[in-house]
Amino acid sequence: MAETYENAGGTTVPIVPYADPRGDPFLRTRFALPARPATFLWRQRLVQHLGQALVTPLTIVNGPAGAGKTLLAADWAAGLRQPVAWLTVEAGDRRPGVFWAYVLQALRACGASASDAVGAPADASRVDRKLLAALAAELNDRDRPVVLVLDEYDRMTDPEVTEQLEFVLHHAGSGLHLVLVTRTEPLLPLHRYRAAGELTEIRAAELAFTPEEAVALLELHGLSLPVPAACALVDRTRGWAAGLRLSALAALESADPELYLKEFDADRSTVADFLLAEVLRGQPEETQDLLLRVSVLERFSPELANALTLRTDAEPILAGLHRDNAFVEYLGHSSYQLHPLFREILRAHLRVRLPGLEPELHRRAARWLRRSGFLPETLAHGAAAGDWDFAAGALVDDLAIGQLFTGLRSDDLTQLFSHMGPEARSPATDVVRAARDLSRHDLDHGLARLRLAEEKLTDDVPDPAAAQLSCALLEALAARLTGCPPRAERAAVTADGLRQEVPAHLLDKHPELTALLLTHLGSARLWAGRFEDARAALTTAAAAPGGASTVLPREDALEHLALLDYLDGWLGRAERKALAAVSEMERVGLPQPSGSGIGQLVLAAVAVDRHELGRAQALLDETAQLPAGAHDPVPAAGRALATARLLLVRGKARAAVEAAGPDVSAAVASPWATSHEALVTAAAHVAEGRPDAAAEVLQGVSVDQPACAVEAAAIHLATGRPRVAIDLLDGLRTGSRAGPAVTVRAALVRARAAQEAGDTATARRLVAHALLDARRERLRRPFLDAGAWLGPLLATPPLHELAAGWLTPGSPRHGEQPEEPPMPLVAVELSGRERDVLERLARMMSTEEVAADLYVSVNTVKTHLKSVYRKLAVNRRGDAVRRARDLRLL
Repeated sequence: MAETYENAGGTTVPIVPYADPRGDPFLRTRFALPARPATFLWRQRLVQHLGQALVTPLTIVNGPAGAGKTLLAADWAAGLRQPVAWLTVEAGDRRPGVFWAYVLQALRACGASASDAVGAPADASRVDRKLLAALAAELNDRDRPVVLVLDEYDRMTDPEVTEQLEFVLHHAGSGLHLVLVTRTEPLLPLHRYRAAGELTEIRAAELAFTPEEAVALLELHGLSLPVPAACALVDRTRGWAAGLRLSALAALESADPELYLKEFDADRSTVADFLLAEVLRGQPEETQDLLLRVSVLERFSPELANALTLRTDAEPILAGLHRDNAFVEYLGHSSYQLHPLFREILRAHLRVRLPGLEPELHRRAARWLRRSGFLPETLAHGAAAGDWDFAAGALVDDLAIGQLFTGLRSDDLTQLFSHMGPEARSPATDVVRAARDLSRHDLDHGLARLRLAEEKLTDDVPDPAAAQLSCALLEALAARLTGCPPRAERAAVTADGLRQEVPAHLLDKHPELTALLLTHLGSARLWAGRFEDARAALTTAAAAPGGASTVLPREDALEHLALLDYLDGWLGRAERKALAAVSEMERVGLPQPSGSGIGQLVLAAVAVDRHELGRAQALLDETAQLPAGAHDPVPAAGRALATARLLLVRGKARAAVEAAGPDVSAAVASPWATSHEALVTAAAHVAEGRPDAAAEVLQGVSVDQPACAVEAAAIHLATGRPRVAIDLLDGLRTGSRAGPAVTVRAALVRARAAQEAGDTATARRLVAHALLDARRERLRRPFLDAGAWLGPLLATPPLHELAAGWLTPGSPRHGEQPEEPPMPLVAVELSGRERDVLERLARMMSTEEVAADLYVSVNTVKTHLKSVYRKLAVNRRGDAVRRARDLRLL
């Protein structure tokens, strides 16, 4: 007799013995609707809302674990008359072939069997596009649409699968209604579906129980509670379904449920008594011992549990507890976790029943996790055990010291090791202390502890290479922060030698270490004025692999490259790199700037050269909120340069001179920083009528820096020294990387010299070339600073036409309509949601109105606004809208 299967709609269908592309049989439990318990509360408002899923192609049920998402979807699906294909997604489905094989089997299980024309994936890692097209076409031809429910879709993290799913959904037309039950936001373009009215959404706020629903739920548990008391319970649990059910179970044992629910405390109330009595004490002694010991773990495998119990029976015990719903959750891939409430109670009971054992359990866990390669958990348990020598040794030996400076875990690691006391005295603990201090720019303590660590590593320390390489990274950082390029070069040479002595897989595992080293080296070289060498190191760092682990050094490198481009006179390139640094950071989910503010400083300096003074001031004000870079000479010099130039333009010469010097000490003077400081001082002397003092100051300007030499030439010419000015220009090295901001200024210096020598034709030709180059970069400042001699030349027809509309008021003197303004040089890329927010700003909507219109929280809108402001280099709503319109984003 053929084997049959009851599908989600209650229909009995035959089971075809298909296997997935790996050759494993399909797990039928993944196609079955989850059973609803007797205490399940049917909530009409949610069912009615979910009913819209039969109208829209896409439905999202999104909420945290325990919010009741799955039971809601299962109850609704059980009542439908049309075919319902149910699939519980697992982590193994991330491979496209496996995922689509299970989707096709889910369709077959509900009676919507795919024809032979669709076929089946043969390769677990890929899916033929023809198969997806055939499936979509077959669904589109159906008279009765199919409802496909993908439960626990948050386990699907492969963007390729999501793209394929969107393709099928789009081309299936009215033949498919897709319902995603998930804890996280899916990667689908939800804004398009939302804008078209093709999306049904049920989110955490709607899934939360109301006080009236809480009363009804408690009644199903045999409890009667007045609405005011239910309101207090809902406030405490935030309407979380699992929390309410646990509270109801515990309150059943209380003589005064209302009082109990008001005083609910996990480890000091009858909740603990109930769970211990009904769950823990009903278990065999071995099971109780295992549960108490694993309560120190967030999640665990049977092998890790065995390491804590010193037995070998964890696997069958855990499987049985999960099967019996004894507050043990199976996470897949032989991984378990205790229900958080149960875990909290067990830990409190562990301290009573087995006092003093908890540190030892953490120590055992740390050692097992280290052998198994789980570094974050190793560190957490080593710290919990108070074994700081072990924890620091694990961090250093893994070459993970760079994680204190970059990635998503730097704050966590800093907080974790902040509890390390003076009793920890191993070389590794000294390395970690030095890293922690240097990450906070505490140079005195950081350098002292780095010296101590290096001295200990010269003793008989086994396998010191990882620790020494970590020290080389810290040496490079210290060299950068102290402005000592030779020290950075020595650290780089040391690191190159040590790389040969550490396992290659560790270097591959931690690309942030190399990226940080190169960024620190590049910054030190930039400070030394070795621009080409700096560019080589920074370009390599900016191209580092590693995703979130290297995003901060990549951002830092890009910002330094932007500063190099600015110093070389390439405004457009500098602006693009500064904006790209922010985009790179946001691409991997880090919305905040790293802290130095070099990118904003470059944008501010560019804005000064373009005579966008309000924007320049706004950017400088923004960097004032980022004090971390104040101890780093490069951003300090960049801030001094941009601030001083803005003050000069505004006629505040004395204030400009005071601002021109970087407020940091450096071991080695920077030729470009010193030169720019001298140029500002000389310009101030000229503005105050002291040409001789200006000429004396210009003696300190480095002629090896083309931008500085050209500005010095302009000041010499303005003080009546044309021969000196032209000699400076003629002495510039050939083949330099000088950009338009340099060449335009140089052309204007030569043009003025020619004009003053009576060669008006040459002056006009040079000004024309300068205007052409400057217009592409929107470079206005050199012309505004040129002086009165330039005005009559710009009034002549050919030059007036080149300047009109961007440098001088008016339109070209042609009989034609003025040309369309050129497309912006800087490609600003906004995400779909950022555009949604920006469009609503343009409609004068408030933050609250935008949040309501987009069905998101106010905080989410504020996060998108900050991102938009950074990308557009503004800090006000009106400026954002105007800038977006200028860039044709609106």
